[in-house]
Amino acid sequence: MKKIYIILIIVCSVAQSYSQKEYSKAALMGMGGLPLVGNTHKLQQETKTAFTAMQLAAKKDGIQLEIVSAYRSFNRQQYIWNRKYKKYAASGLSHDKTVEKIIEYSTLPGTSRHHWGTDIDIIDGSKKRPASLLLEKNYENNGVYSKLKQWMDANANFYGFYLVYTNLPNRKGFKYEPWHYSYLPLAKPMLQQFLKLDLASVYKSSTLKGGTKLSEKFLSNYKIHQVLDINPLLK
Repeated sequence: MKKIYIILIIVCSVAQSYSQKEYSKAALMGMGGLPLVGNTHKLQQETKTAFTAMQLAAKKDGIQLEIVSAYRSFNRQQYIWNRKYKKYAASGLSHDKTVEKIIEYSTLPGTSRHHWGTDIDIIDGSKKRPASLLLEKNYENNGVYSKLKQWMDANANFYGFYLVYTNLPNRKGFKYEPWHYSYLPLAKPMLQQFLKLDLASVYKSSTLKGGTKLSEKFLSNYKIHQVLDINPLLK
């Protein structure tokens, strides 16, 4: 427990120094300039420190917290978007229907919370991996990661991590993701800075499939629903 408390003291100290930090447009949109640590799964140092403390606590309760996705760059998110766009468009869907299908789970590049080094998708590494990891059924009822979800419900907030896309009945935007957590002390102020950015100019000059067809009205609605219809504690 002593090791966990030491890490938590560090987390609290760093959180205060980051509270007023200004981020560049590039950093907020996954285009570079964000200091990150880690090899396979990169995070901001404060997020990493808080996660390590939470991971140690979970281990004592028989839960092996494992990150399967953390920081993603603009280019990586654009690759995901373009692959899905080509797939759905090839099946005969219109531009609007294609985009509607993509944003059930995937974000527009530049708008992903995974660009910030604050967000993680997690599993319980002590369990045998199912064929598909990030499915709601794995985290609910008697799913393979249901014990993990119960532990996170009880403990995650203490370490600064909050579920982003909840299963509240009136929530719109991205579908429920019981695996996706955000480190609030950094993510909350980063969201406020992100909301001030002009997105339209980015897509007009990028190689994003369907990017030039994204209207100002669509982007405005996208911010309201996909970006802002999240756990209210993160806004």
